[in-house]
Amino acid sequence: MNILVINSGSSSLKFQIIETDQTLIDSSTDKIKLKGLIDRIGTQALAKISVPNGIEIKESVAIRDHSAALDYIFKKITSGTLNLDGIFSLSDIHAIGHRVVHGGEKFSKSVLVDKTVLKSIEDCIDLAPLHNPANLKGIQATLALFGEKVPHAVVFDTAFHSTIPEVNYLYALPYQYYRRYRIRKYGFHGLSHRYVSYHYRKKVGIERDKVNIITVHLGNGCSICSIKEGKSFNTSMGFTPLAGLIMGTRAGDIDASIPEYLAHKEGITLSDIDILLNKASGLLGISGLTNDMRELLDEEREHHDRRATLAIDMFTMRIKHYLGAYLAEMGGADAIIFTGGIGENSSEVRRRICEGLQFLGIELNEQANKEKCLGVEGDISTPNSKVKAWVIPTNEELMIARDTFRCVNGLPAF
Repeated sequence: MNILVINSGSSSLKFQIIETDQTLIDSSTDKIKLKGLIDRIGTQALAKISVPNGIEIKESVAIRDHSAALDYIFKKITSGTLNLDGIFSLSDIHAIGHRVVHGGEKFSKSVLVDKTVLKSIEDCIDLAPLHNPANLKGIQATLALFGEKVPHAVVFDTAFHSTIPEVNYLYALPYQYYRRYRIRKYGFHGLSHRYVSYHYRKKVGIERDKVNIITVHLGNGCSICSIKEGKSFNTSMGFTPLAGLIMGTRAGDIDASIPEYLAHKEGITLSDIDILLNKASGLLGISGLTNDMRELLDEEREHHDRRATLAIDMFTMRIKHYLGAYLAEMGGADAIIFTGGIGENSSEVRRRICEGLQFLGIELNEQANKEKCLGVEGDISTPNSKVKAWVIPTNEELMIARDTFRCVNGLPAF
């Protein structure tokens, strides 16, 4: 089955075509037939398409909206210039899977698209005003292009965290605000945490209810998730993706009184503060240089920049804080899994996170840690480490394709 995977942003559209016919997520028969990105939709867009056969397209093109972006993609696909394996027309796309950021409390699993589902996604716009409208644009554009003959599935980033118990997802606000407005922790990066959890249990050969791990997704956005008996038990992101770990440009946890204090001192609005906390804080705000961890590590190594070191140290210390808290909440864990751009590729960041945690049973194998980068997965702990440390590259697009396959074929979630 050829599945088109769509991840639609407000002015961007990421896409892949993945062939999948098996029920195991780590099946070697999965084939990525095409991947690409159209950025700056609404202006002179930048389009990138790559095919495993080596063909690449990079060009600037006028694209007014998401419908036009899809039209551009399929003109390229059906032109024959990409030499795609087994895809010659729209009829060779058998299903479409969409990433939707927020499903609120309405969705605990992936579902096929119908009018009721679309209305429920709209109802969650208040919870994700920057993401759900963009996700809906992608769904509506593909529905207009393909019609109802091709099945569409939606895969929610929040669904994996629907198992978090009330004691962990509620805030200590008057309970009426939860009942009225559903203010609670929802968590994000669910596709990534779920993927690496599944992949880990298949690698070590255990059943889902035996999985007791902590997954650490580190990229420009960062979150950590405790997974107890195979289910999300707690996670660092909250009502929005701002909470928790220090990220590329997000502050993570702060004293809730700071926004009011800044508004008084700086004479700025709540909207200004929201932008500050989401776009100008984190690694960028601390270092004053960049939100890119690679550049910060270079600055530290080559120029001994004090604030670059401070940003890295604060970043890793916050992760240690959450690791300790989640190990205590869970009563211990069998493994810690690193994933995401930083988690998969920075052996130095992983080393700093695990440094000094031997008393918790975490012992890093320095050589294995250095070797597990650039897509290489595996155990990076010593044989004596009571809590194992792993690196597992995430694959959210494959997660979406697999869920779409299972929805279309009426198979239960794994």
